[in-house]
Amino acid sequence: MCTFILQRLCANCRRYGCPSLRKTGFLLFKTSIIFVFLFNPSLTTRLYSEEDSVVILTSATVKQTLLNSSTAWLVQFYSSWCGHCIQYSPTWKALAGDVKDWEHAIRIGVLDCAQENNFDICKEFGIHFYPTFRYFKARGPTFDVGKTYRGADRELQTVRQLMVNFLQNHTTQDWPVSCPPLEPYSSADILPLIGQKSNQYTAVIVENEDSYVGREVILDLMMYQGLTVKRALSSEKSLTEKLVGNLYYIYFSRSSGSNVGGSTNVLPVSLIFSRSKVYMADLESGLHYLLRVELATHQTLEGEELKTFKDFVTVVAKLFPGRQSVVKLLETLLEWLVSLPLEKIPFDAILDLVNNKMRISGMFLSDQLQWVGCQGSRVGLRGYPCSLWTLFHVLTVQAASRPDALANTGLEENPKAVLQTMRKYIVNFFGCQECGKHFEEMAVASLPQVKSVDQAVLWLWRKHNQVNGRLAGTMSEDPHFPKTQWPSPDLCPTCHEEQDGIHVWNEDKVLMFLKQHYGAANISPKHMYSSQHEPNQETLGSPDNKPIKATQEKTVAPESSLLHANHAKQSDVEGAGQAGTGAHRETRPGVSFLGLGFSSVDMSLCVVLYAFSCVFLMVMFFFFRVRSKRWKIRYNRPYV
Repeated sequence: MCTFILQRLCANCRRYGCPSLRKTGFLLFKTSIIFVFLFNPSLTTRLYSEEDSVVILTSATVKQTLLNSSTAWLVQFYSSWCGHCIQYSPTWKALAGDVKDWEHAIRIGVLDCAQENNFDICKEFGIHFYPTFRYFKARGPTFDVGKTYRGADRELQTVRQLMVNFLQNHTTQDWPVSCPPLEPYSSADILPLIGQKSNQYTAVIVENEDSYVGREVILDLMMYQGLTVKRALSSEKSLTEKLVGNLYYIYFSRSSGSNVGGSTNVLPVSLIFSRSKVYMADLESGLHYLLRVELATHQTLEGEELKTFKDFVTVVAKLFPGRQSVVKLLETLLEWLVSLPLEKIPFDAILDLVNNKMRISGMFLSDQLQWVGCQGSRVGLRGYPCSLWTLFHVLTVQAASRPDALANTGLEENPKAVLQTMRKYIVNFFGCQECGKHFEEMAVASLPQVKSVDQAVLWLWRKHNQVNGRLAGTMSEDPHFPKTQWPSPDLCPTCHEEQDGIHVWNEDKVLMFLKQHYGAANISPKHMYSSQHEPNQETLGSPDNKPIKATQEKTVAPESSLLHANHAKQSDVEGAGQAGTGAHRETRPGVSFLGLGFSSVDMSLCVVLYAFSCVFLMVMFFFFRVRSKRWKIRYNRPYV
């Protein structure tokens, strides 16, 4: 919290840190430990809440809500980590409040595809990008994935008019039960009403054929008893002439305000992380989300998408400095993709390999999301986008540090291999389309200027800071982790210089810092899940869920002990027994027999049991042999 306050004191401090503050004795700026809130999902505030005029759908409710509904539906499939979804949420809340009186005709819903329990349903609906707007007709007797709105204009008034058009696309058979007619009335229908006595008022709105005013007013007032609104076209000359003497002016006031605020729950501190470290838990969680959630929304891969996926797997399999079990999975996936001469691959087959349905020994990628350095102060902030940035920073540094890593892949002569792979992945697969458009604009403008692997490292750093500058102060910014220019002076003092009173970057020092920060030796294994999905209790919290008191950083043993470079093949268990590491001891790959995987521990037990059985049988043999001889001597009767 103190770091947060210091960074918010002034714009200059917020970007680069304030030298005068560092001289006043605030040592917290010099420290590298940050306390992070570990949230209970039931207590955190999400992008939409029950206080908003939207219906929050989940995997358990979405089908039964949409199937044979008495009303039509407009549902936004979004992701709480998507920056554009966060920026658009006030408009969507305002829209829901504006059309609240339309709920007997059409309702507004939201479904968060970033929640784990919604992964499968978003895949079933074929949601590839966020936000995706789907219209669902009323009274549908069978399951329907809806109709996608693909227009670029998503302003409130435009979406209101689209909702009107969608309602008018219903037939008589599926028309929403309580929705009044929206078609214009003829003069023959309206003229007989003039002069009649009735218990309710009839308002007639005369307008041009392409006007939406009449239809919107009909829906706005459909909830009110005693008033019926009808629309007629100005082309009906006999009607307009008759109404001139009976004309009343009605002023309609529409309120579109909505409460877009919210409070963030403050929870006890129970997880610590170091800003000077990169965490393998973030990288593995990012891979899990990328492979099992984001890519899984594509039923098949072919053409440019398949080539992009193969290039991505190639780069990650060759450069990812992770646990042996994860590297083996990536390498196996790469070999499988290369060996397949198919032009079209169902993604379910890829998922089967990622989930190790073949039970290949020594392959494992955690299916748990555990954000450490990428954890936000509430759900929907940071998380997956942060991990994706971190992953590609690590890959660019690995490509620069290990020039032979991509040998014999067709990418070895390309210094922009990692950046081009990232660019194609974001265009073809990344869920936030607006984010993808911005990244593509940056790539078109400056990526051709990159001529070396070191320049690739710096290019990604510049663009990341450019994105931070653009998003600073927006709704997608985490207030506890402001989007500042990075690295800050407390992390890399030599990276910052001043020329004529203006801050400048020393890019030689920045390159050195990036290679050290994203290097394999600086990746911490703390808080990772083991193959049994058991988190480290010592670093995550005690069994009774009480907060863990922060310890001094000297209690943390070397954090790179479980990590290794892919080609170096360092030992996975080096230093794992030191106190306070919270490290998972990785077992060496075993062997496969009849399709069953046996680890080295299993084989060792078999050998021990085999030896024990042999010794036991030998002891029993000699025991009965001696006993047999004694029996013969005892009962022997010599005869003369």
